Amino acid sequence: MFKKISYIFLTLMPGSVLANQPRDWQLGFQKAASQGMEDIVWFHDYMLLPIITAITVFVLFLLLYTCVRYRASRNKVASTTSHNTLVEVLWTLIPCLILIVMAVPSFKVLYSQDTIPKADVTIKAVGYQWYWGYEYPDENIIFDSYMVDEKDLKENQPRLLTVDNEIFVPVNKVIKVMITANDVLHAWALPSFGVKRDAIPGRINETWFKADRTGTFYGQCSELCGIKHAFMPITVNVVSENEYNQWLEEAKVKFAKEDLDTNIKIAKQIKEIK
Repeated sequence: MFKKISYIFLTLMPGSVLANQPRDWQLGFQKAASQGMEDIVWFHDYMLLPIITAITVFVLFLLLYTCVRYRASRNKVASTTSHNTLVEVLWTLIPCLILIVMAVPSFKVLYSQDTIPKADVTIKAVGYQWYWGYEYPDENIIFDSYMVDEKDLKENQPRLLTVDNEIFVPVNKVIKVMITANDVLHAWALPSFGVKRDAIPGRINETWFKADRTGTFYGQCSELCGIKHAFMPITVNVVSENEYNQWLEEAKVKFAKEDLDTNIKIAKQIKEIK
């Protein structure tokens, strides 16, 4: 019943959370597109919120009860009570039990995020000021991904989220993402997949996701990295396996790593001649 009411409420809200990108006046999470994100949403909605709400209501009740029951007009003589052993034991044990109850599903979510299954597709993401570079090491594909300026946007392309070169991944496949940075700290984040990892120069962090539906999903750099921090969007297209294979064939021609290496060598030779 509670789940149905929540669903109706969220769908009637301005900027419904049932989208693959942030909306104006949005409250709550974007709709989950992976099991990992579904676990996070469940933990938030059915574990954290009820416990936080219950604690808040209970503490508020105690405050109001104390103000009324022990007001000065009703208690002419002040109490000389110094302590209460039972109360002290209870307010120590109950929070401990609450933390234990919260810890069990929390550890499960964290463990599933950090345990990477055998990958079907591996992508390396490199943060730069202020764009992302991507590499498919098993396919010899490498390219940069810049945000499209507002004046160059086409119809229905979201502002500050559209990029010139998007990532393509197959649906229902394990995608491992190796994340690093070339200059300062960045963070690669995709809310619909429940993914966020820091991009640290000189270090590679790993994460993974398995998209359970097709569509275009958006994320952004989530670590303050300079004046254009807000202009580092992430766009992931989740497509069928056939569409992914078709994209691979085109990308191997358009973004061939060998061509990039050749261009770098030529540039170095020209620089040495000068």
